[in-house]
Amino acid sequence: MGRHGKWAGLVLGVLLVGCGGQPEDRGTADTPVEAAPADPAFVADNEAWRAERRERLLQPDGWASLIGLHWIELPAHYVGSGPTSGIRLAKGPERMGLLQRQGGKVYLTPESDAALTVDGAPAKGRFELVPDVTGTPTVVGFDDGKGQLVLVDRGGRKALRVRHAEAETLTGLAPLDYWPADPAWRVQARFVPHPAGKTIPIMDILSQQQPQPNPGVVEFERGGASYRLEALEGEDGGLFLVFADRTSGHESYAAGRYLYTPAPAADGTVEVDFNRAYNPPCVFTDYATCPLPPPENRLDLAVTAGEKKYVRPVPTT
Repeated sequence: MGRHGKWAGLVLGVLLVGCGGQPEDRGTADTPVEAAPADPAFVADNEAWRAERRERLLQPDGWASLIGLHWIELPAHYVGSGPTSGIRLAKGPERMGLLQRQGGKVYLTPESDAALTVDGAPAKGRFELVPDVTGTPTVVGFDDGKGQLVLVDRGGRKALRVRHAEAETLTGLAPLDYWPADPAWRVQARFVPHPAGKTIPIMDILSQQQPQPNPGVVEFERGGASYRLEALEGEDGGLFLVFADRTSGHESYAAGRYLYTPAPAADGTVEVDFNRAYNPPCVFTDYATCPLPPPENRLDLAVTAGEKKYVRPVPTT
């Protein structure tokens, strides 16, 4: 079991207690809501979304391609796949180069025969690694473009995140499992904005906590009961929801799921389609730093929609 697998076992009890039950006792189920008839267009749209999601995971730079997350602990490290490297890569050149921290920045001096690229161009001498928090991280390519390396910054701690097109988690990606698409889980909710600039503390799977912009709360009803989810900033004015529910640790991933919504309408209405709830990257790899649901987003509700628990294939080596 990987480090995240062990962590998931510990977090399971915490999340389910927060949802109102113990791992061995799911408590009283929410009031059943009869499934709405699914028209062919709705089903086809969900199938297309699921196919697109799998295609994204199968990309050479998708989450399933991660092969390492190496924290930079010393002022200098040699990087490579060889046994003498201080940061030893699972795949790549035996000697990639010398990594150095100076003045809060990180630099890499490549070996002459490492054949690295920097943002698509051949590497020529020492260069700075710009971290991912800038939005435009430096991308170091190796193994004829099959491998990628970027610098990540998590609360001031820096690490090398490494991807490879031949990662076993990518080449051996198992089928994704879903509940049947159900229009009844496409909820018309209400967005209640918070004062401008409000943030919410979000813990990640490495137990690091950072404040995240918290534009407002999403309120919806299900089976005659009301529920609320604190929202993070999404894409194109939309919202990003990180939540756990009564399926967490049972039919779905113990550490919760993610869901994007479109931008709320002028009257505050927003569609929350739980059929599009999906697993965080930590389901597929031990090298992601996934945000976890805040306590406010542990629903006392079984969300039987969206993506179910993923079972990783047994490694071949």
